[in-house]
Amino acid sequence: MSTNRTPIRLAALAVAAPLGLAAAVAPAAADEEVPRPASFTSAYTVMATPDTIINAEGASVPGEEGATGTFTFMVNADEDVICYDITLTGVTGEYESPARTATHIHAAPAGQGGPPRIAFPDPEGDGDTRTSSGCMQGPFTTGIEGDDGNDTGTGFTLADLEADPSSFSADTHTAAFTAGAVRGQLQEIPVGGVDTGLGGTVTEVGTDGTGTALAVAGLAGIAVAAAGGGLVIARRRA
Repeated sequence: MSTNRTPIRLAALAVAAPLGLAAAVAPAAADEEVPRPASFTSAYTVMATPDTIINAEGASVPGEEGATGTFTFMVNADEDVICYDITLTGVTGEYESPARTATHIHAAPAGQGGPPRIAFPDPEGDGDTRTSSGCMQGPFTTGIEGDDGNDTGTGFTLADLEADPSSFSADTHTAAFTAGAVRGQLQEIPVGGVDTGLGGTVTEVGTDGTGTALAVAGLAGIAVAAAGGGLVIARRRA
């Protein structure tokens, strides 16, 4: 995905202004990076491992031994915006996928394969850890043509994900592990709830008058805070 998004949006605003159109109503292009929403309607975590990979024929195959992935997704279904925070550990080699990127959410229940619905920027970094974070807005595209001749992201919205999150998985693909280096199923984090679904707990650590700060224990270095009526997520820095 290109991160050079400013010229396109500024050009659109330059055309809109003489016509008296409000800049705020200009829609984002497909898959364009967008600012973080003020609130979220749902949140999900994924603990991806190499022992859950399913190939295109529906068979279980090994991923990259010792590799793991932590995916955190914050969803605003009303605006069709998904914010992502992805950390891959022990994933080596070059990414490879027929899709436009190699890191995806698939419509794929546990133990089954399925088409990608969202393609995220591939995590980058030196050493053993690669990371990627940002926010994207639909309509989503993957670069993969489905059986109906359309892109496998066509028609997919984040409301579909919220309707049945356990039917979706997240993964990343490499040249050595084309079926997937690591994969895991989405697990919902209740917005305003306690159970993270990963053995971690949400505990109240203070209030600043605008909202309650929440800390997540056992969530692979991810801090979740509630402020101004919505959840905000950020990776803890060393």
